[in-house]
Amino acid sequence: MSEIRQVIVVGYPAAELLDIACITSALQIANWLHGSALYDIKLATRGGRAIECASGLTVQAQARLESVRGPLDTVIISGGIGHEDAADDRHLVAHVRRLARESRRVASVCTGAAVLAATGLVDGRRVATHWHHVPTIAADYPAVNFDPGPIYIRDDQFATSAGVTAALDLTLAFIEEDAGADLARSVARQLVTYLQRPGNQAQMSMFTAPPAALHTLVQRTVDHIAAHLDADLSAAALAARAGISERHLTRLFLREVEHTPGRFVRRARTEAAAQLLVTTSLTMGAIASRCGFGTAETLRQAFLAHYGVSPSHYRLTQSLAVGSGVDALPVQVSG
Repeated sequence: MSEIRQVIVVGYPAAELLDIACITSALQIANWLHGSALYDIKLATRGGRAIECASGLTVQAQARLESVRGPLDTVIISGGIGHEDAADDRHLVAHVRRLARESRRVASVCTGAAVLAATGLVDGRRVATHWHHVPTIAADYPAVNFDPGPIYIRDDQFATSAGVTAALDLTLAFIEEDAGADLARSVARQLVTYLQRPGNQAQMSMFTAPPAALHTLVQRTVDHIAAHLDADLSAAALAARAGISERHLTRLFLREVEHTPGRFVRRARTEAAAQLLVTTSLTMGAIASRCGFGTAETLRQAFLAHYGVSPSHYRLTQSLAVGSGVDALPVQVSG
């Protein structure tokens, strides 16, 4: 029987309940599916006190932070709107620093990165957190390289994730690392979630971001791109359709959506291809054609540049529909 891994989740007043639950639920499901305990998971707080989470629900702690002793497998700091007070709590930070030094793996979820940064242990390291909070947290901890892009980042023994449900992606990565890809995929299926998003996948996608374009002409052009991904979407063609010069169209796109028309189109096509990869059994060639790439090799190059993995690897690790006979689903891209 393999050794049970001791996992401590650090909570504090106004922590985010989902940050805690994504971790604890995924690890407990891994225990259940494995048939024997892989993880011993405890929520630890100062004094072992119950905490009122940001949602208003109260969660009972299972351990006093002051009494926890290593060696531990993993210590994970939850995020939440209480992260500023938690990072200013020198006693809590001191215990997190101590436990981090007694753990094989140290992680933070969302704004829990502020508490981790307060320990000084990630100075000079690249750290993920919720994109919205990067400017504020980065100003408080200038020695840390906060990156608002990826879902999660691994840097030696430190692992940091973006906001809220990105904790699930990070936990699935831990399960795969500890017990193999098959178990991680089984846990994901139980949770009815993607099998695992790559850590360097962007937090903000055109499929989840709110419409950014306020200019009517830009919004019309974005809508045209979304509905005609396999058409001629060169800057010249888009400018002609809009009735303006290429230079003016580029200026409008940079101001409204922070991309040139060419980069916007390439990103839209790549994200649409990603959606088709995980929701259909279309061939790479068919997806490349449907999304305007022309060839599977062009699709592969765009995918590597955007996601850091090949389309085939993405489909293997993400797809819930491959082999199920699911036909193509409509793809919509909002600007």
